[in-house]
Amino acid sequence: MNTQNVEFIRGAARPSDFLRDPLPQAVFAGRSNVGKSSVINCILNRRQMARVGSSPGKTRQINYFLVDKSLYIVDLPGYGYARVSAAEKQRWARLMEAFFSETDHISLGVLIVDARHKPTADDVVMFEWFRSNACPCVVLANKLDKLKKSEIEPNLSLIRETLDLPDSVRLIPFSAEKGTGRGELISCLEALL
Repeated sequence: MNTQNVEFIRGAARPSDFLRDPLPQAVFAGRSNVGKSSVINCILNRRQMARVGSSPGKTRQINYFLVDKSLYIVDLPGYGYARVSAAEKQRWARLMEAFFSETDHISLGVLIVDARHKPTADDVVMFEWFRSNACPCVVLANKLDKLKKSEIEPNLSLIRETLDLPDSVRLIPFSAEKGTGRGELISCLEALL
């Protein structure tokens, strides 16, 4: 898969905009300030393909990126903390509810959590959704570069324990800053082809 061959296809602000295409879709989910857009930019080896900002909540619609004309990377709005109005949060919630009501288009769930902290209740709910819908999933522990070496294993164990990850679910230590884990995640995406 040539990650250099990528194009932004569309942003979906309403269910009628959802992409219903037979190509595989890898759906990237995570809380607002976990670095989802940075992870996507790292995978695609691009600086600003997915919008990155200094404050959380830059992704306000569901963004579809076509990689090598063979796979979609789907960037969801973050859940949890974001400085937006209550009305905007409600709009996001309705959009996500509609998106996740159509499970047949999701080929892989990529749940991004912060390697520095225990997963949030929202992270647990998101992982449970993937599991209860029998959706293949990988978990990325992002911001690994912010940890001391001695903190890595205990933090990864806490993530595995909090999410109650079965051994079959891959937990990838990841750093969007350094590119750590990029190859492993790309191999997960290539397995969809």
